[in-house]
Amino acid sequence: MSELSRSPEYLSFRANIPRRKICVDSDGRKEWILYDIGPKSISSPLICFPPVSGRADIYFQQMLTLSATGFRVISVEYPTYWTVQEFCEGFQQLLNHLRLDRVHLFGSSVGGFLAQKFAEFSLSSHRVESLILCNTFISTDIFDQTISAPTFWMLPAVMLKSMVMGNLDKGNTDLEIAKSIEFVVCSLDSLGQKELASRLTLNCRNCKVDTKKLHELSVTIIDVNDDCAVSQTVKDEMYKSYPNARLAHLKSGANFPYLSRAAEVNLYLQIHLRQFSDTKYSAMEPEMEETNIDADVPEIASSVMERKH
Repeated sequence: MSELSRSPEYLSFRANIPRRKICVDSDGRKEWILYDIGPKSISSPLICFPPVSGRADIYFQQMLTLSATGFRVISVEYPTYWTVQEFCEGFQQLLNHLRLDRVHLFGSSVGGFLAQKFAEFSLSSHRVESLILCNTFISTDIFDQTISAPTFWMLPAVMLKSMVMGNLDKGNTDLEIAKSIEFVVCSLDSLGQKELASRLTLNCRNCKVDTKKLHELSVTIIDVNDDCAVSQTVKDEMYKSYPNARLAHLKSGANFPYLSRAAEVNLYLQIHLRQFSDTKYSAMEPEMEETNIDADVPEIASSVMERKH
């Protein structure tokens, strides 16, 4: 068990927020796992997609903080899907099952990629109101695994895990980053072969986001200035692809800043979601909007976020 999973915050999270299992397909074999916290009257919550190596509880610090200020937050863990199309169809069924309207999506790594692909997939039905993208990408060709990706289903779990572990700097001397890596390694160890093969297939199978279709969405890009799995070239491509996006830069945080720099990421999430206050698609109950968000957030926003021109 990792140090973060022994923390009072994580123990409180697991003790108070039920871990739900929902099947949305006709044969009952595709089981989504999720944590849902905050006002259930909200039909446009923030929904979080984990990276390849994470489970739905990886965003426990975001769920605790944002729900305390009145937001509804749902963190999901998707079942085994082998294509992006299958994932998008399954997630749309989940939204229908939960009776959700337009949602705000937050994703990291492949979670951010899938958030973009679902926004593209559901463009005609307007199921996505905004995107928050952390350490992510718009094309899977950056991994140079598009040819071998269709064979991942037959590889042993130990080989699949080694592919993921290669991107984790376990020698980092920053204590909070080290704790975040330890937490994720424990999550990775809990994933079965089929789960991991599916995630890596989605992560590496040849696919690209048509970002021109998403320019009408409100987008915030969160990235770190220290080492992570996403290169500066990939980051620059993200900035270029979303010319109107707000950029939120963290001085450090590595691959999992929502664990290692949770307070900063939580602030960026609140800043992003505040723009929908007093609208039909707010992720917070109206009576909470003026009372539960720190009054300094708008002032802080001007100094920590910039709009790309």
